[in-house]
Amino acid sequence: MNARSFPLFLFAAVLLFAFAGCSTFQSRAKQKAAVFNTLDAATQARLESGEIRVGDTMDAVYIALGFPDEKRVQTTAKEQNAVWIYNRYWQEYRGDAFQRSRPVAIKDPSTGATKIYYEPVYRPIYENRTQERLRVTFKDGQVSVIDQAKN
Repeated sequence: MNARSFPLFLFAAVLLFAFAGCSTFQSRAKQKAAVFNTLDAATQARLESGEIRVGDTMDAVYIALGFPDEKRVQTTAKEQNAVWIYNRYWQEYRGDAFQRSRPVAIKDPSTGATKIYYEPVYRPIYENRTQERLRVTFKDGQVSVIDQAKN
């Protein structure tokens, strides 16, 4: 690689990195086009709105919702079922914590003397929170149970 082609290579690498993790409905429908194009228009619209139903295939759920946050296997006496779990993530404010003191110089206008005061510096504390919002159970490759948290 010569010096002239390096900026173009760098630009292409940055673009590839920026879009590598993007998972949109359009990208998932394109990725699973063989499945998506066989669906009727009403089902395609339903999946685009993120709605899944009992009887949908794993591919249809993936197109509608993307990869799950967790995949589990549910084992019963008779069978094993796949379970996909989708979570909600947020940060919750927990208050402020004392971090340090910093000096502040204040000049007394009447005497001209400078006095040093120390004021506290606080930092906000946030806690990462996770809540399961949707659990989808598959039996024989099709949705058999949708367990959704109420908002």
